[in-house]
Amino acid sequence: MTFDRSIKIAPSILAADFANFGAECEAIEAQGADWVHVDVMDGHFVPNITFGPATCAAIRPHIKGVMDVHLMISPVDPYIEAFAKAGADVITAHVEATPHIHRTLQAIRGAGAKAGVALNPGTPASAVAEILDMVDLVCVMTVNPGFGGQKFIDMTAKIRELRSMIGDRPVHIEIDGGVDPKTAPLVAEAGADVLVAGSAVFKGGSVNDPAPYGENIRAIRAAAEGTYV
Repeated sequence: MTFDRSIKIAPSILAADFANFGAECEAIEAQGADWVHVDVMDGHFVPNITFGPATCAAIRPHIKGVMDVHLMISPVDPYIEAFAKAGADVITAHVEATPHIHRTLQAIRGAGAKAGVALNPGTPASAVAEILDMVDLVCVMTVNPGFGGQKFIDMTAKIRELRSMIGDRPVHIEIDGGVDPKTAPLVAEAGADVLVAGSAVFKGGSVNDPAPYGENIRAIRAAAEGTYV
């Protein structure tokens, strides 16, 4: 996993066919996805329950690129090693989910994964000011976490502030929530480079007809890069 600031599209399998995860992961990568985003929810930190380490381990052989695991769980630390062993390339924890985010980030890197930190819409950029040298990714939530298909919340001012704070550090800014061809240019212009999209990628397609996945991915990428009409 090398660092660059080019636009990367990370489809969220929360919007995929749960009965065909392996095939869905292969399909989105074949259609141009850069990363595969796995939304882990516990029914405690967020009002929904999704996947665990076993699911990550099961889909890992079907993913050639980056498996980006977003932990919307609390507590976080007891599960870091399991997700790392399951093959997560990036493990992102919420700053709101742990009283010791510094320790959590140490544990993620200690387990061999890239370390991400996520910020809910109500959490300011300043919450990560003291840990930017410990992270590989900052995830800005543009919906309140817990469910897919929500309406985009404009966090462009926060993204710009983070871009300024990060400076020349090799830290990605990821956007999660409501990303589509209309919102992608807003966040990309503000400084984001990893765009998570669920329903906007998977709509209209299936493992038997994956071409719409590619059309959707290309539309989001082109919009973010300023060439979409």
